[in-house]
Amino acid sequence: MFALRDKITLISGASRGLGRALAIEFARQGASVIINSRRTSAAGLAETEQRVRALNAPVLSVLADVSQRADVERLAGEALARFGRVDVLVNNASALGPTPMPYLVDTPIEEFEVVLRTNVTAPFMLTRALVGQMLARGAGSIINVSSDAGAVGYPTWGAYGVSKAALDHLTRVWAAELEGTGVRVNSVDPGDMDTAMKRASEPDGNASRWTKPETVTPVFVYLASDESARVSGQRFLAQQFLAAQRD
Repeated sequence: MFALRDKITLISGASRGLGRALAIEFARQGASVIINSRRTSAAGLAETEQRVRALNAPVLSVLADVSQRADVERLAGEALARFGRVDVLVNNASALGPTPMPYLVDTPIEEFEVVLRTNVTAPFMLTRALVGQMLARGAGSIINVSSDAGAVGYPTWGAYGVSKAALDHLTRVWAAELEGTGVRVNSVDPGDMDTAMKRASEPDGNASRWTKPETVTPVFVYLASDESARVSGQRFLAQQFLAAQRD
C-alpha cells in the first residue's frame, strides 16, 4: 500500500477505461494525479476527477488534445506550475481509427495520420516536454501503453497496429538514449480489456472474456514505483506479470 507516496503522476486519456482505472489506483497508492482528456470527453474526465478526489488525493484535470503541440505544451506547463515536477508519465491516450475497422487499402489517409499523431507523436511530444525535469533530478518513469496489434499483423488493425509497433520502438530508443540517467522508459501491453475502444473494434466480441481495466493496474504501479528503478527498455505483458505475481 502507498507504493506511490509523494509521486506526481500524469496520465493522458483518463476520462474512461484504463486511464481512469490508473488514476484511481495511483491515487489509492498515495500519488498526486494529473489527468487529461480531450474536450469532447470533458464529462468523463470530471467523473474521474471526482472519484480521485473521493480518495483525498491531490488532482489536476486538464482538457487538452495531446496530438496537438500547443496543447501538449500547455498540459506540461500546467502540471509543472501546479506540482513543480512530474515523476511518472503514462502515455495512455490512444486513437483507434475509423470503425468498422477497414483494410489499409480502404483507410482514409487523414484517419491514418490522426492515429499516428495520437498514438506515436503525442507520446513523443509529452515525453520530450517532461523528460528534462526528470533528468535534472536523475529520476523518472515513463510508461507507454502498447498492444499485441503492434506485434502481430492483424487484418483491419493496420493504422492502430502500425502506431503501436512504432510506439514500442520509440520506447526502446528513449530507453537506450536515457540509459544511466535514472530515467526509465517501458511499455505495457494490457491485453484485451473491456473498454469502449475494445467494444468499438469488436462490436460482436464476447465482452465476458475481456479483462476489466482495474485488474491490470498492478504492472503500472510497479513501473511507476521505485521498485522498478533499474528496469528500462522492457515490453511488459500484463497477464504474464500478474501470473508471476500470483506465483
